[in-house]
Amino acid sequence: MAFRIADLVALPELHLSVVVGSHHLDRLVEAAHTSELVRPGEWLQGGELLMTIGLLLPMDRASCRAYVHDVAGGGACGLALGLGHGLPYQHAPAPLIAAAEEAGLPLLTVPDEIPFIAVTKAVFAARAAEQRQRLERAFETQRRLTTAAASGRGLAPTLKAWTEATGIGVAVTDPLGRLIAASGQDTADLLGSGADLIQRVAARGMHGSGSSIVGTAHVEVQPLGARRLRGLLMLTGSMEPTTRLLASGLVSLLSLELERRHLAEEPERGHRSALLGRLLDAASAGQARDVLAEAGLAADAVRGLAVRPASEAAEVAEVAADLALAVPGGLARITDGVIEVVVGGDLDVREVLSRFAPGCPAGIGPPVAPESAASSIRQAGNLLEMSRMTGQPVEARESRSSRLLLELGDRRALRGYADAMLGALDLADPSGTLVATLTAWLDTGGSWDETSRLLRVHRHTVRNRIDKAMRITGRHLDDAGDRFDLWLATRSRQAARDAAGPEPGTPRTGEGPAHP
Repeated sequence: MAFRIADLVALPELHLSVVVGSHHLDRLVEAAHTSELVRPGEWLQGGELLMTIGLLLPMDRASCRAYVHDVAGGGACGLALGLGHGLPYQHAPAPLIAAAEEAGLPLLTVPDEIPFIAVTKAVFAARAAEQRQRLERAFETQRRLTTAAASGRGLAPTLKAWTEATGIGVAVTDPLGRLIAASGQDTADLLGSGADLIQRVAARGMHGSGSSIVGTAHVEVQPLGARRLRGLLMLTGSMEPTTRLLASGLVSLLSLELERRHLAEEPERGHRSALLGRLLDAASAGQARDVLAEAGLAADAVRGLAVRPASEAAEVAEVAADLALAVPGGLARITDGVIEVVVGGDLDVREVLSRFAPGCPAGIGPPVAPESAASSIRQAGNLLEMSRMTGQPVEARESRSSRLLLELGDRRALRGYADAMLGALDLADPSGTLVATLTAWLDTGGSWDETSRLLRVHRHTVRNRIDKAMRITGRHLDDAGDRFDLWLATRSRQAARDAAGPEPGTPRTGEGPAHP
């Protein structure tokens, strides 16, 4: 229990008397300090019982008022005046009584036979007993938490024991912020309001915690796990130092339980890996949808992911487990050091990869029907080397992939190839109008109307320009090889220009004069 002035006055061996302030005896006594300074306030830290014999204090109303104001301003919980033979006062002077009453500061008297050191010892003995009681309660709470954690009944008993002992609400979530278990009134309801804080802490992995005020509640979030993030602990309520010490032990116990859960879930991850194998081997749409239904994933379209962690096998398995937890259905497996994952077509895969496989080469396959998941996985795997070279996930979209491939090529070789193919057009039309029109027409798949709209010219103007370009280059529109060569040349020039920056006066793709 906290030690208060009333507790000090109640000690029979001290014979203390209350002169003023009987209504303020519930103030905490942090220490007992002796001073004969007329202005002792600056030497106080707060919570002290200040003891004096009034040796230097003038006993007029103004001086006593200034003295009491200084003592109260320093944070003292009360004032004790020593009385006795050979001391300045045998009873409390009226000016000091009036000043203490005016300030609402308890005024005690210490009789002649009680030295100040006896009061000091009594205060520190009481504080030591208080600290001992707190430690004993902390040890008892820690034993209860450990017993609950060792019960083998999961997180709930430990969380319940914590709340009963401390009154602090608690909740545990997975790394995605989804509730696993909670204890304490309204704690689970605060998860939604504290979602931003949870996500910020989760984004730092094992490297930080966070606190905030959510509504009117003080909320603190701690990461849980050994080497990798296994979950998050949310505490709701202000904690005193002893409780905070217990919170460190709680984090350790919960981390051990989540690590145990992670190991216990290995068979389920193996089952999900086998389901992915069945999905990739599915011979019909019906078989593929049956596998998705068994995995609990309802999706009309899926896409494959391929991730290659640059680490040892154990770390690859951890990344695979994180990805399996993060994606609905948990369809993930490891093949020759590459993690293959199938997800619903509407999942934000870049967010998942940035959080659970940061820095790992990753390919993202296109959305396909469930029975074609193997095709999407293959395309994702084919992009791993490109992802390694670019340092970011690469998505299998034709235009993006071709551009990335060209950007990875030698810039001089690209420019040389483009100049060889388009040099005649450059000479015949230095303004670049013919090349710009040809580029736009090829990019739109040979659509006269779409090219006309992009360039803001009549479709007949587009046709005339394309016909002129064919005559100059000696190429033919109906020859697939010629069209591909021209398309590759225009793309190569654009890739080289993007890498080097636009040249002054050079029209960009899709640009040209808005007149015939």
